[in-house]
Amino acid sequence: MKNTSSNTNQTGIPNLALLIPMLAAIVAITPLAIDMYLPAMATLASSFDTGITLVQQSLSLYLAGYALGMLSFGPLADRYGRRKMVIIGLSGFMLTSFALAFVQSIEAFLALRFFQAFIGAAATVVVPGYIKEIYGQNTAKGMSYVSLIMMLAPLIAPSIGSLILELGEWHLIFFILAFYAFSLLILVCFKLNMPSDSDTSSRSDKSFLGSYGTVLTRPGVKLNIACGVLTSFAFFCYLTASPFVYMEVFGLDKSLFAVLFSTNVGALMLANVINSKIVGRYGSKRMLRVSTIFGTIAACGLLLVNMFDLHYIFTVAMLLPLMACLGVMSVNADAIVLMKFQQETGTATAVIGTLRFGFGALAGPLLALFYTGTAVPFSALMLTAVILVGLCQLFSKHQLSQ
Repeated sequence: MKNTSSNTNQTGIPNLALLIPMLAAIVAITPLAIDMYLPAMATLASSFDTGITLVQQSLSLYLAGYALGMLSFGPLADRYGRRKMVIIGLSGFMLTSFALAFVQSIEAFLALRFFQAFIGAAATVVVPGYIKEIYGQNTAKGMSYVSLIMMLAPLIAPSIGSLILELGEWHLIFFILAFYAFSLLILVCFKLNMPSDSDTSSRSDKSFLGSYGTVLTRPGVKLNIACGVLTSFAFFCYLTASPFVYMEVFGLDKSLFAVLFSTNVGALMLANVINSKIVGRYGSKRMLRVSTIFGTIAACGLLLVNMFDLHYIFTVAMLLPLMACLGVMSVNADAIVLMKFQQETGTATAVIGTLRFGFGALAGPLLALFYTGTAVPFSALMLTAVILVGLCQLFSKHQLSQ
């Protein structure tokens, strides 16, 4: 932090004590928008006089809108500036959230949810670029800080949604999301003023497709993007399978499942704290390599304890270090990619984010394809993903040595 603080005085970067939580709060609009309304799905179905399965489609539409938004706004941020995209994204998210509180039909609700995600992506896609600008060679350290704060959002969002439903109707959820975006917008207008926001020479002059061509053809990028995507796939496997594994396979009640789920999120958060403290000393490549090794060991243990049908506590014991390793692998893989670009960080973030969501969406179908009624398929898929991350690193090292 000392180096960063001194840079703050010399380069005009705002106070980190405010800037990092603000950037994390911007990224958090996505998990908040996804998770806060989950407890209201049944109420929404009743309000629109439709089936809950149709309401659930709004989640898939949101993810699709968010992926398309990242692809659209990533290159625009590189060309026209990040701050403009943040203001556009938060303004659009605020107005769309406000409009959602007044919809009368499921069709309007689905359309607005798609646009809410699409326009909101304009604000979130620029955050990794800001982190790189602030931390430079220690980008992984900054990514860990943001991830640490952002993880609180999906952890508490369903509880916030449930509390809101106790106080009022489902409309109140979207009023609060609109107010959240409005508060951030005011903060951004007065407090977000980075050197790159006024320095047009730091922006990309490439066309929309040219930016993607630069990202996808840069040497050493594709395999590191693959590392992050595979790590995300392993996490989505856990996210998709954990309710079934804990409650159906092991017969645990909802309360204990919630505790165990929160404990695994805690392991992710602790891993980000540790990474932020030591990545400056050892570097992102070494942190990625070491966490992959330990992740492979934990994933092997997870598969073995489930193949031998051991008590659920052994599954918990293997998942904790595995989830921690996935957290370290994710931020360092992304940091390695971002460090390879000076002007196309928004485009690189769009590529990473879209592929993460796209491959993450494959977790559900693959788990269904290999369904056995046990926890073995999800364990095997997580192990496969971690092993593939290791292979990507070996191929990357081989390419660099040639």
